[in-house]
Amino acid sequence: MAGWAFVRLGQPGVVGEMVAGILLGPSLFGLIAPGAFHFVFPVGSLGALQLFSQIGVCLFMFAVGMELDLSHLRGKAHTAVVVSHASIIIPYFLGVALALLLYRSYAREGASFTAFALFMGISMSITAFPVLARILQERNLARTPLGAAAISCAAVDDVTAWTVLAFVVAVVRAAGIASVGFILLLVVLFVALMLCVVKPRLPLWLGGPAALERAEPGKGLLAAVVLMVLVSSLATELIGIHALFGAFLAGVIMPSAGDFRHKLSLRVESFSSVLLLPLFFAFTGLRTQIGLLNNVPGWLTCVAIILVATVGKLGGSAVAARLTGMQWNQSLQLGALMNTRGLMELIAINIGFDLGILSPQIFTMLVIMALATTAMTGPLLTLFGTSGQIPRVVMKSEPV
Repeated sequence: MAGWAFVRLGQPGVVGEMVAGILLGPSLFGLIAPGAFHFVFPVGSLGALQLFSQIGVCLFMFAVGMELDLSHLRGKAHTAVVVSHASIIIPYFLGVALALLLYRSYAREGASFTAFALFMGISMSITAFPVLARILQERNLARTPLGAAAISCAAVDDVTAWTVLAFVVAVVRAAGIASVGFILLLVVLFVALMLCVVKPRLPLWLGGPAALERAEPGKGLLAAVVLMVLVSSLATELIGIHALFGAFLAGVIMPSAGDFRHKLSLRVESFSSVLLLPLFFAFTGLRTQIGLLNNVPGWLTCVAIILVATVGKLGGSAVAARLTGMQWNQSLQLGALMNTRGLMELIAINIGFDLGILSPQIFTMLVIMALATTAMTGPLLTLFGTSGQIPRVVMKSEPV
């Protein structure tokens, strides 16, 4: 309902879902009706709520993996690589620099500076690929040069950012350098196994072309896919990174023959978005305590985080795009799209919270930052000229 309302206001539906999750938490519901709040969310239920929310996020990441189409990079590889990596390196550096100022006041007790700085960097670097794609569709930009460039950059950004996050989690969980190296070796071997062994044989294991080309995937086929997602998620969890990476990789290796990915994605998204992802938003809302920002320095810090995140992501992407030959208005529009964080940001910072790195205060600030940067995407696109005709993107290799 909240998502529908925000779509009517010209915002991505995920913004409404994020707001609804915050309102259900101690920031509003727990504040105005504490008795009802503790009745609806008793302490004993939080474990089950977290479990189901994690299942929902794993299915969501599986769907994100299926949406990843590297064919978008054809003819745009140079722009995609330059812009996407600039949109990660620049905000990551700014996030680490910001961590120098925030560590003593906002890191969880016992968290090392290295872990805190790594997570502050990754929180500034995330782009919400699914939200970006939906914004382009809603504004009829998906088939424009700007839309093609944005999808290409977001696809590379998605893979790179989640690879970096996997590395960060491995570093935080490991006991030393040797342990980190061993975990990363296992990750490389697992990825190679999935891409080189499982992916080529997967269509046959799922029943062959006839099963993949059916209008509706059969129950047995769906059960086999879900089992693969769970096994892949369990494998990456046991390796020492996170179950989400296994789910994402399971989506990447799904066969595309017979439009199988699209048909499967509709089933998975319908189930997870209606039943399980709302639990994740609610669980995130329970961790978000806006009342902790009860003084001017706290709110100034929150504003500073939003500004640093926007300058790093939007500014870094726009400058890099301009250097590849795009005009300034398209460069700024592309930067605004890359600045979209949405649900992907919530997933990343929840990992940091679960690992005991982010304090409730900085977690709340990062949730607000995710909400603000996602909400500003539409207005910034309009400001930078998407309401008019989109000029053609001019690359260096093309005549001006």
